[in-house]
Amino acid sequence: MKFEKYHISEAIKKNLALMGFKRPTNIQFKSIPSIMKGEDVLAIAQTGTGKTAAFAIPLIDMIHREKSSKRSYGIKCIVMVPTRELAMQIGEVFEKLARHTKVKAFALYGGIEQDPQVKKLQDGIDVLITTPGRMFDLINQGYVDLSRIRTFVLDEADHMLDLGFIDDIKSVKRKLTKKHQTLFFSATINKEIKKLAFSQVKSTAIRIQIAPEDPVSKNVSHFVMFVEMDDKRFFLERFVKDNPGSKIIVFVRTRVRAERVLKAMERVNIDTVTIHGDKKQNDRSGVMKKFKEGHCRIMIATDISARGIDVPDVDYVINYDLPDKPENYVHRVGRTGRGINLGEAISFCSKDEKELLEDIQQLINKDIEVIKLYKKDYDEIVSSPGKDLSLQEMLNEHEQWEANRKKRKKKSSKKAKKKK
Repeated sequence: MKFEKYHISEAIKKNLALMGFKRPTNIQFKSIPSIMKGEDVLAIAQTGTGKTAAFAIPLIDMIHREKSSKRSYGIKCIVMVPTRELAMQIGEVFEKLARHTKVKAFALYGGIEQDPQVKKLQDGIDVLITTPGRMFDLINQGYVDLSRIRTFVLDEADHMLDLGFIDDIKSVKRKLTKKHQTLFFSATINKEIKKLAFSQVKSTAIRIQIAPEDPVSKNVSHFVMFVEMDDKRFFLERFVKDNPGSKIIVFVRTRVRAERVLKAMERVNIDTVTIHGDKKQNDRSGVMKKFKEGHCRIMIATDISARGIDVPDVDYVINYDLPDKPENYVHRVGRTGRGINLGEAISFCSKDEKELLEDIQQLINKDIEVIKLYKKDYDEIVSSPGKDLSLQEMLNEHEQWEANRKKRKKKSSKKAKKKK
């Protein structure tokens, strides 16, 4: 069913059309009716499948319908998220979907001056998208009032609970004295976190799980190359130079590694930017803007930033370091292949990271395709980067070999059937 057939306001339908959304994604199709009925929802869906719009569309519509003017008389909905980048991203989605409606949404987060934020709150808002730290600061100062909240949304529930925000979640729940709806949305969730989540929602909560067998999008192709830790910079250099027009996110494990990789790329005249927790919020916002608008096509990021990166045209994700937690692999690769776009995730795996690779494959329930590197090709990339067989050519060669192998297998299968 197309969005134009949904019983939502015309303004939201127009906004969806302007954003290029004609039909609901699977998670939206399954979540929107339950949310509009006021039911509690625990939804697990892959990154890049439209989780934000799945709760933003019905919440904006419900608030819009009950308001007689644009004037706001207190916060009606709170959306709690783990990171500033995610707060900004969700704030942008709400802003676009709420255009020309009576609904006012605002993203609140730390790292910037609070005075302009306080003024915005005092002017009146309906939906507050927020990180825990700044929200509790302003609650304690008397600027955030949760007494009129009717819907509590927890996005990236696994990450919130995993980071130890369970006490913050419980604290917010205690402050919600009126009857309210609770929505949990996440890309991944394990048994322990699911248990905690169900302790927060009603026993009658609607449980939605999209593609539980495969937590990563089918739009993403996965590859791994076995590369020694000290040689990774040569392979990254080669890949970037082989793909000059591509938009690439390079994930590393730590902030220090991010800056080291940036310096290594600078030495070979590759323009990159970094985003991580050590940067001031204004700097992080500036980096995201530069990358989003294509002024710099290579961004080096840490896992803390992964879930807040919503750039639709990322061609490749490079796992320069494999993540310590396999769940973070899902969030990393979810930065490419978003919506209807296709993407590729390529991991550089050293000997010390092979155990991490096994954990990742166990989580996503499949083996990641290995790009075979012959010693001659490997040595050529490390000894004289930028020459000889390119990394992209190796990838293409591997894909051609795999396609030919499948054809041969198909032919031999047909011959065997004929003999029978």
